[in-house]
Amino acid sequence: MSRKTFFLVVILLCAGMFLGYALGTKKSVTNLAAAGSSQLSALFTQGDSQKSSDDAVSNSRKNAITKTVEEVSPAIVGITVTEVREYRDPFSNFFGDDPFFRQFFGNRNLTQEVKGLGSGFIISPEGYIVTNDHVAGNAKEIIVTMTNGEKYPAELVGTDMISDVALLKIKGQNFPYVKLGNSDDVMIGEWVVAFGNPFGLFENIDKPIVTVGVVSAKGMNLSVDENHSYRGLIQTDAVINAGNSGGPLVNSDGEVIGVNTLIYTAGVSQAYIGYGFAIPINRVKSIVEELQKKGKIDRNFWTGMEVNLVDQRIAKYFGLKDAEGVIISDIKKGSPAEKAGLKVGDIILEINGEKIQNEETIIAIINDARAGDVLDLKIYRDKQTFQAKLTLEKRT
Repeated sequence: MSRKTFFLVVILLCAGMFLGYALGTKKSVTNLAAAGSSQLSALFTQGDSQKSSDDAVSNSRKNAITKTVEEVSPAIVGITVTEVREYRDPFSNFFGDDPFFRQFFGNRNLTQEVKGLGSGFIISPEGYIVTNDHVAGNAKEIIVTMTNGEKYPAELVGTDMISDVALLKIKGQNFPYVKLGNSDDVMIGEWVVAFGNPFGLFENIDKPIVTVGVVSAKGMNLSVDENHSYRGLIQTDAVINAGNSGGPLVNSDGEVIGVNTLIYTAGVSQAYIGYGFAIPINRVKSIVEELQKKGKIDRNFWTGMEVNLVDQRIAKYFGLKDAEGVIISDIKKGSPAEKAGLKVGDIILEINGEKIQNEETIIAIINDARAGDVLDLKIYRDKQTFQAKLTLEKRT
């Protein structure tokens, strides 16, 4: 082999080796690029997977309660009222109502403005609002705060002290409003949500304060004072405090089943200790309907009878096994009681299916009625019982 031929072979071998190396390197780079692309894709896939996982966790936290809060909250309002209250100058206590001193000191009954807080809820797109009579019934000025922070002066359409229900109205249209449920089918043990403005906290965030509990009892009758008749109340362990009055008690379907009104403290506290009460919404519906039409509830009626409590002595005399009910002691001539066929000496055992435990019970039932109502009475006479109907006639 000539020298020239030898160098040509070496050059060809080197060229082949370089070409092979170049091709191998290209393959490696391609593989590396492919691997990087795969890792990058895996990274994005992992991110998407994490986002899906977070969404799943978030969705799993949503339930009937959170849905109810979201739906109902826009229709809840905080209520600020200004009342004018009368009080007596302590200085006048030294002289009482003596006319001699009054000519020098005049009338010592003074007035002052008092601020109050409460809750309410919008029941129509026109801006009708339900609250308690003890929240707004005596108000000189009423300001309603919405969840968007807007404030409206409110008009008192009508109020009823006996049922403790008041109806307000703000000017405007297309307001958010709640759904009214059926309080007759409330179940003991079902979840409920209380909305309101406890201690004025609504004003801090323009959002209702929410507490959750269950219906712990229903049909509760409470004798709080002679001005209000709290009957058939819904009891709940959802926290209710000062300022919650007038707010709604809502079931897990987002329906209002009651108006938060009372707390029971057993005289040991001014705040919640475990028992709250709401007026059933079915009772509120009829009150609101009449307030919209007339601005008041017509309770100007009479029965024309007087009653006394049945004690053991009376029960024994009339042959009653237990001391129960009230005995009629007087009936006015031409009265609704006389027209119903009642007589002196009759013992009323039940009214509208409710047992009469004492005079307070019958007073509460009758005070809660309206002119024209017909009461179904269970009467004990001559050791027998029978039914009678008493129509409450308008007092003239």
